[in-house]
Amino acid sequence: MGRTVIVGDVHGCRDELDALLDKVTFTTGDKLVFVGDLIARGPDSLGVLDIARRTGAVIVRGNHEDKLLAWYAASQGRIRASRKMKEEGLGRMHTVIAYALREVDWSLMQTSPLYYELPEHGACVVHAGVLPGAPLAEQDWSTLMHIRCVTARGEASEEKGPKGGKLWGSAYRGGDVGGPHIVFGHNALPEPQFHSWATGIDTACVYGGRLTAMVLAAGQPIPRGRDAEALLVSQPARRLHFDWTRKTKVA
Repeated sequence: MGRTVIVGDVHGCRDELDALLDKVTFTTGDKLVFVGDLIARGPDSLGVLDIARRTGAVIVRGNHEDKLLAWYAASQGRIRASRKMKEEGLGRMHTVIAYALREVDWSLMQTSPLYYELPEHGACVVHAGVLPGAPLAEQDWSTLMHIRCVTARGEASEEKGPKGGKLWGSAYRGGDVGGPHIVFGHNALPEPQFHSWATGIDTACVYGGRLTAMVLAAGQPIPRGRDAEALLVSQPARRLHFDWTRKTKVA
């Protein structure tokens, strides 16, 4: 049985993804899992999807995939009006991607689960995280793709920093109550997040940071807290791809 390689938010950074897979010597027999947000903001979303397809990877659905899938479903007339997204509501960046995506890309994204359990590692991969105290099966789909913090009232918040409350991972008890260790992305930070029962691996590649992977040997459990750092491998961004302050791609 091969290893499990879990990769953080790629956001179209194909060159960095290629380099990272080379660095971890990804090979046939290994399982590749993405935390979501393979697309948008970076230079080559289609190239990243090609890699995912070629490797047989599991793609956990991120908020960027979900946004495009909602638009696609609305354009096909298959969902209720309450969730319809008009073309102009996508914004220029997502509209460009929407019209560039091929049918095989839409099919790949449509098969993406909201979370992916890895019982052999006592883990589960989620794009953004979970609301502490609620079982996975009862988590709201929006929470799984958007949460960053938990408010003082115990509600999910997408706000960053103190304004949003405390990081959800710091409040999640996981294995203490029979839940899995959560590996997640979405909340881009310069360094990984290390919590007792959760590890965040979005290290802001598209913003000039790093692309990070967690590499697990067959059946290996994830150590608690900072001990999980030994499992991480990172590839520095080749350049700044997206200027967050201006919310624009960097040519």
